Amino acid sequence: MSDPSQDERLPTRLNAEPAVFKGCSTSELAAFAAASAVVWLPFGIAISWLAGALTMGFGVAGAGIVATVVALAALFQRLKRNRPDGYYKFRARIWLAERRLVKAPMVLESQSWTLGRTRRA
Repeated sequence: MSDPSQDERLPTRLNAEPAVFKGCSTSELAAFAAASAVVWLPFGIAISWLAGALTMGFGVAGAGIVATVVALAALFQRLKRNRPDGYYKFRARIWLAERRLVKAPMVLESQSWTLGRTRRA
């Protein structure tokens, strides 16, 4: 019997969410959809108010949400290529920390560090 760890049908990355569409996980796609709905639904309602057809506004909003999710998934696919899991999350936290909006997730300075201990004779 062969070794089950060498079976290519078994998943190898159980610690990360699986990629569902263009290298993005379900939670990333849901975040893209929620963020784009916040933008497209008011726009679609405004279009429907101007045109006098409520269903047309929801159609415009739905098409805009789908197009935005596909575009953001393609962008994230390029950002995530050949990077470790969670790379873009760290980059976003570092960007926010540089602007002093959140606490830095790690040491961001390049200098020599010491233990702070002194030698005794």
